Amino acid sequence: MKSLDAILIKPVLTEKMLQMQEDAQKYGFHVVSEANKIEIKKAIEGKFSVLVEKVHTLNVKGKMKRMNSRQGLTHGKRSDWKKAIVTLKEGYKIDLFQEQ
Repeated sequence: MKSLDAILIKPVLTEKMLQMQEDAQKYGFHVVSEANKIEIKKAIEGKFSVLVEKVHTLNVKGKMKRMNSRQGLTHGKRSDWKKAIVTLKEGYKIDLFQEQ
């Protein structure tokens, strides 16, 4: 089993995720692509001392990008990554902006 710190990479802080935090107690995290829902749940509960109700995962495909360079137009692709949306039980909250 992977260590708890190795599973969570960083929180996803977008306008949509911040709205979900306020409305539905849902938090988004960028996780290791090999992690499953059980490992993600244990990592969140261990790191933030909260109780997790549900975990939804999705694989995000990397975007294709074009860049101009001196040699002409070059093509590239951003990396694929895995997102986990975690729903907390009633009464629990994660403060992502506190100093740790």
